[in-house]
Amino acid sequence: MSDDIDAIDATDDHVYLSLAEGHDDGAARWAFGTGFEDPLHGVDTAVPDGVDTAELAAMCLALGDDALVCAQRLAQWCTRAPELEEEVALANIGLDLLGQARLLYARCGQVDGTGRGEDAYAYTRDPDDFRNTRLAELPDTDFAFCVVRLLVLSSWRLALFGRLASAADPVLAAVAAKGVAELTYHRQYAADWALRLGDGTEESHRRMRAALAAVAPYLGEVLDARPQFAAHADAVRQETLAVLDQVLLAAGLDLPAAAAVPGSGRRGEHTEHLAPLLAELQSVARAHPEAAW
Repeated sequence: MSDDIDAIDATDDHVYLSLAEGHDDGAARWAFGTGFEDPLHGVDTAVPDGVDTAELAAMCLALGDDALVCAQRLAQWCTRAPELEEEVALANIGLDLLGQARLLYARCGQVDGTGRGEDAYAYTRDPDDFRNTRLAELPDTDFAFCVVRLLVLSSWRLALFGRLASAADPVLAAVAAKGVAELTYHRQYAADWALRLGDGTEESHRRMRAALAAVAPYLGEVLDARPQFAAHADAVRQETLAVLDQVLLAAGLDLPAAAAVPGSGRRGEHTEHLAPLLAELQSVARAHPEAAW
């Protein structure tokens, strides 16, 4: 045992020092992703003929914002999840979404004419500039709400990414193809918990019904994702609803009918919950602009 401890001690410094290797040129930054290799390194970033760059940028921005905001909500489960295993699972799902946000923001900066990097999209925009669906920004009331929201958003996102994997833009297609495997796990994780809670105790069933009632008014905004996703909206809507129906039926639940909440996050019309979430997310970046580490 002592030999094992000595071996760990001897490698500790190397493990932490290795994180900084290749970043001693003063350009490294504190934010996720920056200071490291370009996430689109090796991919042909030329926009093919016939691709509408404004439409492509709008799609990448909306999908990136969905991923970033949802990841921030998932991060808030650290130390709060029902079990340690679930805390790790939610954190890993959040990291997957952060990775997707990085790539999508990078592509957006290449095609929207601004040349902005990931940090600019994540940390310097105001709430009105975000284009995420409002469902992503709602605070979690309990674990059941987290499960239902993740089930809805991952089912919709997976249905969309499956189609975007053959998009005309090679970068968007590559991001979507990579995301399909990640989102398949996200959806399966949420579906497993939906079954467990819906078909569990009387209390877990009640909480799932309450969560579905809270999510239902925002479902239409997610499914009717125009104008950014008009080309795929109908097919994605049908697939998403089919998945939800299948999971909820097996869980002894149903999706309640609900009047849609007016407005749309896709147009920058957000709930009062987005501003404090972004204030927390952006606090270090705004307090120390251009900070290096």
